[in-house]
Amino acid sequence: MEIKTFYDLIEWTRELHAKLAKCLAHCASRHGDERASMLLEYLASHETEMEKMVAAFERQADPKAAHTYVYDYIPHNPITTHLDCDDHYAKLDADAISAEVFDFHEQIIDLYQSLVGKAEIREAAELVQSLLAMEEHETKRLVRQVERMDDL
Repeated sequence: MEIKTFYDLIEWTRELHAKLAKCLAHCASRHGDERASMLLEYLASHETEMEKMVAAFERQADPKAAHTYVYDYIPHNPITTHLDCDDHYAKLDADAISAEVFDFHEQIIDLYQSLVGKAEIREAAELVQSLLAMEEHETKRLVRQVERMDDL
């Protein structure tokens, strides 16, 4: 997807969360380790929640901010993760799965952080700041929940 506006950025981010959710869910039933399978199920449900949260930004974004051009500020492929729905995550242990998912979220956070200072209008800066705050909060919550799973 070519990202030209902040709306495109939001849609693209929503699609990334949706694809990751689908891939994680796909591998959950295929994983031989019960702990990793439960982790995959939890992560898939969390990514589905994230997709819904990002979709809410699409619906509620200030049109002035949403239609502001952003493509000059984004690298061609800013986020890298495994989004092909093959058995990739079914081959990883729980720690490697967590590390990949956490890295995915950190890349989104880094992208949003880089965009906050580059937004040329206040509404766009506020939109990106809100997206950043949501992503940071949800990533912290995800990390805490995964750590709790490890304690069991």
